[in-house]
Amino acid sequence: MTVVGKGLGYGKVIFFGEHFVVHCVPGIVSAIDSTTDAEVKKAVKGLNIRDERKTAKGYSEEKRLQQIESIERIMKAMGVDPRTGLDIWIGGTLPGFSGLGASAASSVAIARAMAQELDMQISDEKINQIAYEAEKAYAGNPSGIDNTAATYGGLMWFKKDRAGGPDKVEHLRVRRPIEIVIGSSGKVANTKAMVEGVAERKKKNPTKYDPIFKQAENLTMAGRKALEVYDLRKVGELMNENHSLLQQIEVSSKELDLMVDLARKQGAFGAKLTGGGGGGCMIALTPGKDLQGKVASAIKNLGFEVLSTKVGVEKY
Repeated sequence: MTVVGKGLGYGKVIFFGEHFVVHCVPGIVSAIDSTTDAEVKKAVKGLNIRDERKTAKGYSEEKRLQQIESIERIMKAMGVDPRTGLDIWIGGTLPGFSGLGASAASSVAIARAMAQELDMQISDEKINQIAYEAEKAYAGNPSGIDNTAATYGGLMWFKKDRAGGPDKVEHLRVRRPIEIVIGSSGKVANTKAMVEGVAERKKKNPTKYDPIFKQAENLTMAGRKALEVYDLRKVGELMNENHSLLQQIEVSSKELDLMVDLARKQGAFGAKLTGGGGGGCMIALTPGKDLQGKVASAIKNLGFEVLSTKVGVEKY
């Protein structure tokens, strides 16, 4: 039996702070109990990638060139000769939907599998740095929040360092894991274009954008307090406010807004887009199996794909 290197990376949702985190506003991110798995084996020649993840239509094709670039970046960051032939398999339970950190999860999984196959001892901290470099292929100027969640799992407070030093990461704990529903718009989002668009609009119109970014920071602070005391109603209200801010910076879409509105009408404590926007996914806070099932069914009945999962799980 041939031994291959194996690795995994966690999927994620962002409770508070997407887009704002790129500009050093703090955010709160949680890994979910779905992972991307990878296997790597030495090959005679070239990079041979077999991607068997369930994906949104067009996701694999749209991300193909970025995926190859990301793997080349991983090899460079690990000091692996670029001429090294590798067979790479990608699978797991995390679907390839924009907004769930699928690219970061795959980068972490591939880096871990590559390290194991090439007999390299690499710490989680180093894996995180490698995945950050890989994320540049997908996001251009990544915040670092996705690869951090993909590497470590759990629920985290994240703040990008303005001077380019180490990011501030704190693990948060909640009393009990919380059920959520993720709805996919079915549209593949171009994270790099969305991030660049926000930065450009912010630069052109600081009088509009600066107060929004300040509100986002205040929301994240309040969200942390609400999570720590397990006031889920308050968390939901703040998520709703966060979605409004994301609409104001023009990163939502009609499909995301439709699912967000429906989830709230079905009793979700709160709902918002998650990730880069412009397509991708939304999340609804639905504590308890019954509420989770009700919201998931309603979104599914509209023809959207749904993932029912939990956040705040310490071990996966």
